[in-house]
Amino acid sequence: MEESVKSGEEIVNDFFNSIEEIKGVDANIAKMLATLYKDGKLTDTNVKNELQKLREQDGNKD
Repeated sequence: MEESVKSGEEIVNDFFNSIEEIKGVDANIAKMLATLYKDGKLTDTNVKNELQKLREQDGNKD
């Protein structure tokens, strides 16, 4: 029984592939982060912009 050690990239891929299933994580934020990661656009600026969009959407729901 030989176990392989995952690379850092594999660990990060696994994390973002399952982020929406983590208990206590906001589904909209998780989806946004996973999408940015998948698209290769996970930067602090993009995260801030997308979080602002989510806040504005939530504000319009009232």
